[in-house]
Amino acid sequence: MAYRALADLVLIVHFAFVLFVIFGGVLTLRWPRVAWIHLPVALYGAAVEFVGFVCPLTPLEVGLRQRGGQAGYAGGFIDHYITAAIYPTGLTRQVQFIVGAALVVLNVAVYGIWWKRRAMTRRGSM
Repeated sequence: MAYRALADLVLIVHFAFVLFVIFGGVLTLRWPRVAWIHLPVALYGAAVEFVGFVCPLTPLEVGLRQRGGQAGYAGGFIDHYITAAIYPTGLTRQVQFIVGAALVVLNVAVYGIWWKRRAMTRRGSM
């Protein structure tokens, strides 16, 4: 029972991590210091998509599920939980590149806004 609860906790943390990778840049518009955390996290998230490796949280969750008597799963977190719902045929490398590119474009746009606001604030204080 404890392993299942831990697996669910890892799932929640992993999902929150993915959401932070995607939307964390938006938080920097309100709290600029979040950028120090978000930038490396977003780069890591993009690397997962572009390079195609599995995030370490995935095998941790699968291992905990198996120890708790549940069936594990093959593939990655996004493929198992998100892609399965959106793309029934599975995650392809092309889709991974599109997701990675969308992540980069979104964050470049958000950080462009952040940088512009920062520059305007500095000009206003001079």
